[in-house]
Amino acid sequence: MKLDILAIAAHPDDVELGCAGTLLAQMALGKKVGILDLTRGELGTRGTPEGRIAEAAEAAGILGITVRDNAGFADGFFQNDENHQRAIISYIRKYQPEIVLANAFSDRHPDHGRASELIHESCFYSGLRMIETRDESGNLQAAWRPKNVFHFIQDRYIQPDFVVDITSHWEKKVEAMLAFKSQFYIPDVTGNSSEPQSYISSPEFLDFIWARAVEMGHAIGVKYGEGFTSKRQLGVRDLSVFC
Repeated sequence: MKLDILAIAAHPDDVELGCAGTLLAQMALGKKVGILDLTRGELGTRGTPEGRIAEAAEAAGILGITVRDNAGFADGFFQNDENHQRAIISYIRKYQPEIVLANAFSDRHPDHGRASELIHESCFYSGLRMIETRDESGNLQAAWRPKNVFHFIQDRYIQPDFVVDITSHWEKKVEAMLAFKSQFYIPDVTGNSSEPQSYISSPEFLDFIWARAVEMGHAIGVKYGEGFTSKRQLGVRDLSVFC
C-alpha cells in the first residue's frame, strides 16, 4: 500500500495536535495519508496504553486516513539507534511515502526532539539498498527514501519555514484531537475524572492550540494554519504555488 504522506510521531495524539489539519487538507486534494505512532504513550499522566490505542483508532476514523500503525517502542526510553531505525525503515519501505511529517526538532517533551532525529535519519537510511529489511512475510523490502521530511511545530514556538492553510479543516482537526478523551479537557468527561491533572488536560492548553493555529494562519492571511520546518532548503519551479 503506497502512501503519499506518512506522519510519524512519538505519541498517539502528537499528530492530531501538530499536523492533523494538514493531513485533512492533503486528503481533500486526493492524497493518501497514514500515521505511525512510535509508542503507546504509556508514561502519560492520564489514561492507559490500551485506552490510548483505542482513542488513536477513533481519531483515525474521524480523520478518514488510510492506515494507522503503532511501532510499540518504549515511551520515554526509545533511542536513536540501529534497532529503532530499522523498525522505522521497514514501515517507510512498506508504505513508500513521498513526504514524511515528523515531530519538532526540539520541544518541551524530550521524546519529541529525539523522535525527530530518529525519524529524519531513518528516512535517509531507508534509501540505502545495502541496509536490508524484510516485510511481515519475510520478503526483502526495496530501498525507498521520501522526497521530503517536514517537522511540525509543537509546544515550543519555532519559526516555520512554511505554513499550511487548514481553515476548512479546523473543526475536524479539533474533533480528532478530542477523541483522546483521557488526555484533554472535555467538560463532561474531565470534570468528573478522578485522574490527576496534567499539563495538557487543562482548558488553557486547548486555548493555546487554538491560539497557535490562529497565529500561524494570521502569518499567511488565513484563519487557521499549521507551521512546519525543514532541515533542507526548499525550492520551487513555479512561483504560482505561493498564490
